[in-house]
Amino acid sequence: VTVSVLYWGRPIMSAAASPATAGPEDLLVDLHARFVLKLDERKDTFEHWTMQHLRVSGIYWGAGAMHVLSRLEQMPRDEVVSFALSCRNADGGFGGSRGQDSHMLYTLSAVQVLCIFGAEDQIDRDAVARWVASMQRPDGSFTGDEWGEVDTRFVYIALNCLSLLDRLSFIDVGKAVEFILSCENWDGGFGVSPGAESHAGQVFCCVGALCIAGALDRIDQDRLAWWLAERQLPSGGLNGRPEKAADVCYSWWVLSSLAMLRRLHWIDRGALFSYILRCQDPDDGGIADKPGNYADVYHTFFGACGLSMLGYDKAPLNEINPAYAMPPETLRRLGVPAGRGGDVMCRVDPAALAAAESLE
Repeated sequence: VTVSVLYWGRPIMSAAASPATAGPEDLLVDLHARFVLKLDERKDTFEHWTMQHLRVSGIYWGAGAMHVLSRLEQMPRDEVVSFALSCRNADGGFGGSRGQDSHMLYTLSAVQVLCIFGAEDQIDRDAVARWVASMQRPDGSFTGDEWGEVDTRFVYIALNCLSLLDRLSFIDVGKAVEFILSCENWDGGFGVSPGAESHAGQVFCCVGALCIAGALDRIDQDRLAWWLAERQLPSGGLNGRPEKAADVCYSWWVLSSLAMLRRLHWIDRGALFSYILRCQDPDDGGIADKPGNYADVYHTFFGACGLSMLGYDKAPLNEINPAYAMPPETLRRLGVPAGRGGDVMCRVDPAALAAAESLE
């Protein structure tokens, strides 16, 4: 279901995929699980071949979705682990598929996949850490690969990846934090670089990086949370910046940021529930970016995450850690400490939610 990478490896849906119509009122858990499991079976389709360059990220989104939907055990663990390991390069990084150049995004995805499936002992932690560290620049920023693109996404990726591997000492975390802070805008948001427009995706990356670095106290949390809360539209969905359309993926970028700021209750959860559920494909499964569009694994993962974080209770959804986009039990097994985002609240606080709803 992907044609090219936009944001965070975000897929563009092709016209050959199945459309999501006005979805049902309940989450179609079993149908979505089948949708994820069938993605790699369609080897004769255009979509299968056009997503090969980011396949390891697609597997991560699928594994994440299956975890949230309480269906992770249905995935072929040995096959997944074998493929992720096959993306490893001699320089220590990982490519998006076999034979592809190393990139920060795919390195994180591979590490996440291996950790989710309990294969972290097969990672050469020092080799990965050395490669990630080689991407850091003197100002604290990181490039995505050897070609030099700089983006706040890559700072987050570096901190997430090395925290999972317990190798943060390989980089200058202090300089990374200072670079993130230099990207803060007057509205409280963050952009891709100093002076760039605030965007919810970049806000997540910067808040996540600061959370992992133990530096969330360095920003104006109320101002930022207000900017994030303003992303909710009359449709109930969330957008990434002012004057843009709603998109299910911002159910992750916005809500995870608010969760780290402990202000999830600032969102009208009933309206967002309705929006996400309307984006389901009731025939073939999966969740789309908008009602009536084509479903894909990326939006299925982040839509399910949004429902979980807001406490959707009509299906037994598992929690997802907002700082790492990982199962909390995986982080506990890895020994990720509270001071590095291991204890971030994964769901809206019932007391805060009740207090907010009493004021409506």
